[in-house]
Amino acid sequence: MNGPGAPAHRVRGSRPPHGEPVVDRALSLLAAFDSGHRSLTLAELSRRSGIPASTALRLASRLVAWGALERADDGRFSIGLRLWEVASLAPRGQGLRQVAMPYMGDLAEVTRQHVLLAVREGDEAVLVERLSAHQAMPVLYRVGGRLPLHSTGVGLVLLAFAEPGFQEEILARPLVHEPERTAVSPAELRRALAEVRREGLATVRRRTPEPLVTVAAPVFAAGGRIAAALSVVVPEEHAEPRLLGPAVRTAARSISRGLGAH
Repeated sequence: MNGPGAPAHRVRGSRPPHGEPVVDRALSLLAAFDSGHRSLTLAELSRRSGIPASTALRLASRLVAWGALERADDGRFSIGLRLWEVASLAPRGQGLRQVAMPYMGDLAEVTRQHVLLAVREGDEAVLVERLSAHQAMPVLYRVGGRLPLHSTGVGLVLLAFAEPGFQEEILARPLVHEPERTAVSPAELRRALAEVRREGLATVRRRTPEPLVTVAAPVFAAGGRIAAALSVVVPEEHAEPRLLGPAVRTAARSISRGLGAH
């Protein structure tokens, strides 16, 4: 490492001649994939990442060699299992899932639908686990997917128990409900968050793409900080929030105790 007075020098290969560091470009390649683009040609990878095709190919080949990407016989790239292996070590996912899974299994057995576990990452919720019965209704949620904080059950819980400054930042934004594309009233959202804190539950009803009801509860860690949100998603015609609420709340409290919360 250079001292304060040492002359600066550049390590070969650490930064492209004209652009961001190599690691940033490699991360841009990985970020080119999403739920709607799970497999990409080199041209698509180049276009979605904004990296020239020759550079994209060189970096992608290195990522394939490491296991972060895989390349099919037709030349298309997809995310490699090595990334899943590394991501599974994340403490906010791994320890939380181990504690939560038995209680999620109990909820899944009772509801025969979907049970979700999510954490906050930045200004979104990230789904770290989902249990679904064979006959469960179709939903848009997938493990690893991101959900808005302002219009989902788990999101409202995570937002309601977030620090006040963060809440105000979200409330100051122009928000819309997805997928309905209707505007969110800041006053109504503020009242909804207060109710979630008071009741310890969030209930969200959606009409599209299929009528459903979500009931969510907070999961706390040691020190009383919010760690995650647990929810069930059921078809509207089978929904009984007054019965689902206590079950979800009880499971969430059990997970909280397992995480060291009082």
